[in-house]
Amino acid sequence: MTTPADDVWAQLVSLVMESRTDWRREACRVTGLPFNQIRALKRVGAGPVTLAALAYSMTVDAPAATVAVNSLEKAGLVARTPHPTNKRAKLVELTPAGRRTLDAAMSVADKPPRTLTALSAGELRTLAHVVDQLTHDAPGGERSGHA
Repeated sequence: MTTPADDVWAQLVSLVMESRTDWRREACRVTGLPFNQIRALKRVGAGPVTLAALAYSMTVDAPAATVAVNSLEKAGLVARTPHPTNKRAKLVELTPAGRRTLDAAMSVADKPPRTLTALSAGELRTLAHVVDQLTHDAPGGERSGHA
């Protein structure tokens, strides 16, 4: 048996996931990268990260993260550097070309779906208030944005 919160959550996830297709396609077109590599670039763009941490943040296994990083490294978009305290680990960080590529992906307009733009100003204020409450106490306390 589902709760009202379960139903609302399912609707929110569906709305967001199904309305991002155009943005994803355009970000891939602009960068020439598959979307999984854009996701990896975004996470590495926040600061140097180990492959294990990258895999965890992308919710993929380590081999999948390694494949993405290998491709990004071959393209000159990321570099592996020694970890300052763990000789067995490497950090992955953006190169200047990687920063430019990430900036290009993040500059792609992410237009709201028609169902959102059709709301009245009052409905949008109410929704914004509710979303603010939801995101204020979200796990990690951050708003993730794209990718």
